[in-house]
Amino acid sequence: MKISLKKIGKNHWQIEKQPGMKVEAVVFAKEEMLIQVQSDLSLVQLAQAASLPSLVSPVVGLPDIHQGFGLPIGGVMASQNLVSSGAVGMDINCGVRLLAGNLKYNPQRFNRTLLMKIMAEIEKNVPAGLGRRQKKNESEKFSFEEVIVTGVQALVKVNLASQKDADHCEENGQMKGAKLESLSPKAIQRARKQLGTLGSGNHFIEIQVLDEVFEPELAKAFGLFKNQIGVMIHCGSRALGHQTCLDYTQKFAHSADKYGFRCPNRNLASLPADSPEGKNYLSAMAGAVNFAFANRQLITHKIRQVFSHFFSSKEADLNLVYDVAHNIAKWESYRNKKVLVHRKGATRALPANHPQNPKIFQKTGHPAIVPGSMGTNSYVLVGLPAAEKSYFSVNHGAGRIMSRQEARKKIKQTEFEEKMKNIVHNKSFRSIADESPQAYKDIDLVTETIVEAGLAKKVARFRPLAVIKGD
Repeated sequence: MKISLKKIGKNHWQIEKQPGMKVEAVVFAKEEMLIQVQSDLSLVQLAQAASLPSLVSPVVGLPDIHQGFGLPIGGVMASQNLVSSGAVGMDINCGVRLLAGNLKYNPQRFNRTLLMKIMAEIEKNVPAGLGRRQKKNESEKFSFEEVIVTGVQALVKVNLASQKDADHCEENGQMKGAKLESLSPKAIQRARKQLGTLGSGNHFIEIQVLDEVFEPELAKAFGLFKNQIGVMIHCGSRALGHQTCLDYTQKFAHSADKYGFRCPNRNLASLPADSPEGKNYLSAMAGAVNFAFANRQLITHKIRQVFSHFFSSKEADLNLVYDVAHNIAKWESYRNKKVLVHRKGATRALPANHPQNPKIFQKTGHPAIVPGSMGTNSYVLVGLPAAEKSYFSVNHGAGRIMSRQEARKKIKQTEFEEKMKNIVHNKSFRSIADESPQAYKDIDLVTETIVEAGLAKKVARFRPLAVIKGD
């Protein structure tokens, strides 16, 4: 399928109508990025999504868009009464949280030796890698079912989180409607001992320094300041989300004929949101969402313990700035209508005074945290009213321009080391070649696309000092 684009605004393009499309499809990209946006099947996947029934127009692609499972990563769609497991994705509530406190950066103090010691201690306490599980079983303090149903609140009860932590999470760290019985026994078995683990791929723990403030008043309101040390955690629901996506994509595909749903491909299998199968998926998804919030919270607890070994109690105090999901479906208000917004590799970005903002961010808009690729900048943004065009969503990162296989073949070790020469990292080039910065788009350019389109404004920028990856 050949896709043509028509410019309809600043960094804003409309996909030429394809046979079967029921609603419009648009993408945000700077003109110089179009060759990257068109280099894979992501625009085809957007057009296919636009052929689903019950959608609100348009289906949206963000500048970090790349080919994914069903809906492309960096895709957003909203429905009146349709839910698609493939439009949420494999890693349900893959998301990011930012911690920051009183620590100020000093290059002599935060030298390579100290950073490596901190990283080593974090790695001892936070298993990182494919299929890794917790050796020390913190779950003795709470039940797996409690985490599924109440998310971060299960950890508040046993002092592994504070209520302030929960208040600084999207959904307050607890998505309603989760039931353990909506999850398959296989999903539960795979995930039971994975709480507090990092995973692999693009997931990371990164020690950063805030090197530029763009909006001083907003930065102050978020507790951010120049030269502040921050810690960013990027991970999700581990095997629980992966298995849940597989389970329900199969169930949706088998049940589609019963509801007269025709999907362009199996990975976009969709059903009415109010059908028994749709309701069960939303319940299972909420359980995986809660697991992921608790997962990042338990990692936070471990990192706070590590920091307390290296710094004074005042310096080691790491506050949660915000925790935001990237892969999720949520009922939201859009132009006075209740719609189910599917964000897949997209960050919610509600502006100031939006009624769905968390109370603590009502006057400012909540922080939209956008991590870069390994070795590049990360941003804190805040949404603007014009973000209604993207269902109040911005990019969730830089977005891949090379597949993992292509990156391993093309990127040389010398190129990787040149990009990472000032950043401490825990894995060899051979282990993480597919996560090299060269495998991703330019995060500064991607973020500038969003800013120039008027969807958000930059609040602060962080640059990496040290990064922990799984293999």
